[in-house]
Amino acid sequence: MSLPAEDDRRSEPAYGAAAVSLTQRIVQALRATAAARDTALVASRHATRASANAVRALHRADLSTAESLLGEARGALDEAETALAPHASVRWAGFVHDAQKEYAEARVTHAVVTGAELPSPETVGVSETAWLHGLAEAVGELRRRVLDLLRRGDLDAAEATFTTMEGFYDALGLVDFPDAMTGGLRRAADADRGILERTRADLTVAAVQARLEKSISDAASKSGLTSGDARTPE
Repeated sequence: MSLPAEDDRRSEPAYGAAAVSLTQRIVQALRATAAARDTALVASRHATRASANAVRALHRADLSTAESLLGEARGALDEAETALAPHASVRWAGFVHDAQKEYAEARVTHAVVTGAELPSPETVGVSETAWLHGLAEAVGELRRRVLDLLRRGDLDAAEATFTTMEGFYDALGLVDFPDAMTGGLRRAADADRGILERTRADLTVAAVQARLEKSISDAASKSGLTSGDARTPE
């Protein structure tokens, strides 16, 4: 390929001017991306906070507040996703994923507490990976529910919730892909295994105690005594 004749070449100052013009256009695009990122960051933090407060309301059995907060979180997530839609370079920013994960956790916990059908990623409106992380983190919230039920003496409901926890853990075991694809889901599943073991131990102690109390009660009933009837021998 032959070089153009000296007279046909552009002058060197023209390249500098072209570079300035192109850079100005890029700067404008970056400013728009930065503004969208700022909007999405604030909205994502709002969604995360609302989701966490919704879970707390669920533990207090305050369903109306929980559902209101879930709606608030969904609205904030929509705002974040809309802001980032035209900006592929930051669309999948980590803070959006974290907010989706918290929202998925809250929706999964809400379904278990209310007895509703487990919502899919599409129903929740989050990515598949965020949904899986939400499922993993819901195991910890369900442990808290188990402990609350045990304190209320509802061993059957506590055992049912524990069965759900085991089911979630088994489901996570089906995901066998590199951490780069799943966002470190394996670590979350490993943490769930420890949560399950501690919860199983708590349930075992509660079950043994319940059987012991029943045996004492049955024995007292057969002997015609009630608690308080037994007298200290003289």
